[in-house]
Amino acid sequence: MNPTKLIGIILIVAGCLGLAYGGFTYTRETTGLKLGPLEVKVQERETVAVPLIVSAGAIAIGVFLLVAVGRK
Repeated sequence: MNPTKLIGIILIVAGCLGLAYGGFTYTRETTGLKLGPLEVKVQERETVAVPLIVSAGAIAIGVFLLVAVGRK
């Protein structure tokens, strides 16, 4: 498979996932308190929003790559 086609397919899938979910959440662990050998860990949930225009742009670029490779 051509690498350009593969990148196009990945962009289309990523854009569709961005449209479907609108973002993603991950957990980050930080040290809240360190007192000698004792450490208190804090887990923080971070949310990253994926803008609609970015998802639509990824789909558009992916389709363009698939069509451009298909014409050659």
